[in-house]
Amino acid sequence: MTQLIAALDVGTSKVVALMAELDHQGPPRVIGFAEQAASGMRKGMVVDIDATTASIAAAVKNAAAMANCKLTEVFVSIGGAHLRSQNSAGMVAMKEHEVTAQDIERVIETARTVAIPNDQCLLHTLPQEFIIDGQEGVLKPLGMSGRRLEVKAHLITGAQSSIDNIEKCLRRVGLNVLEMVVHPLASATACLTQEEIDIGVCLLDIGAGTTDFALYSGGAIRHTGVLPVAGDQITNDIAMALRTSSREAAEIKHVHGCALTKLVPGDELIEVVGVGDRPPKSLARHMLAEVIEPRVEELFQLVHAQISGSGLEPFLRSGYVITGGSAHLPGIAELAEEVFHAPVRIGRPSYAGPLHDVLRAPQYAAAIGLLLHAQEFYGRRSALARRESTGLGLVAKLRDMFGV
Repeated sequence: MTQLIAALDVGTSKVVALMAELDHQGPPRVIGFAEQAASGMRKGMVVDIDATTASIAAAVKNAAAMANCKLTEVFVSIGGAHLRSQNSAGMVAMKEHEVTAQDIERVIETARTVAIPNDQCLLHTLPQEFIIDGQEGVLKPLGMSGRRLEVKAHLITGAQSSIDNIEKCLRRVGLNVLEMVVHPLASATACLTQEEIDIGVCLLDIGAGTTDFALYSGGAIRHTGVLPVAGDQITNDIAMALRTSSREAAEIKHVHGCALTKLVPGDELIEVVGVGDRPPKSLARHMLAEVIEPRVEELFQLVHAQISGSGLEPFLRSGYVITGGSAHLPGIAELAEEVFHAPVRIGRPSYAGPLHDVLRAPQYAAAIGLLLHAQEFYGRRSALARRESTGLGLVAKLRDMFGV
């Protein structure tokens, strides 16, 4: 049976809509794709509901037209500096001497019972490891023997107002949100390998308004964060230095930009469009790189300070993976290696289906990651339905109810 799934990546500079088919035997196959310039968003958050709604509506309409079907339910990304994270722990006594699915659900629920500010809403509870009778480092506890089950988990929350604003925009275009996924998790799902997650890696998603990062080691997520500095700051610096419009500066950055000055030939020239009726002028490309490099270096230094403060830097043995729209800048990986003193690669989503030649680009990492989250979501739903149909779900509920 084929399941239709949809993903909506709502960012500061663009809205990406994907529609895909899922047959539960392989990865999602994209049948509808649209990209729309975003309006009404600033640093990952809605600042104009009408403009944001219009951008979402245009992307959804075009993706649905390409797929020749109607989009009603969606998995959506959420970002912004309002996101917060913390690590938590929980513990339960097992009712049987063998870990059941219900035990796992109960212990994860206890990890959620931490003080969260009234203006924040819990988005994700991500298990890091389980502990059975003092035995640490258990990743899959189901079926193991013991009497006490503990869990260490990573919690991610977001401002309730920001979540409400995104949902309001989606309701206006007739969309129901099945799940919200924070931006770095979606991008990490699409770009990281299991080996990197096991031995330690930092995922950096550099968008237009924010830079999101997620740290993994030992097969689990350990830390997440958001910095309100990203590609727009680079564009603004170019616009000021070259005395041109933001739109022209963004185009110059995309076509001629380089994050490392020493990689640019000294005699290469570019043309800068004048503002108003002023004539265009020629400029040495290495001078453009001299504007870009300090801003990108500053961004990496801010990230490095956050990671050093987390105490997790020694565990990032496989280095860093950079994705997002700004990952296209030539020289950005080389500059990152100079700042982090670690290996760096550009992250491209691991997608091989229809439109792979377009979608295997860093700026679509979060959108592809949302489809993979949707696949996991429907997999869990199918497994639950199978348990219910065989009566296992009813037995578990009766056990919980009567303590037997």
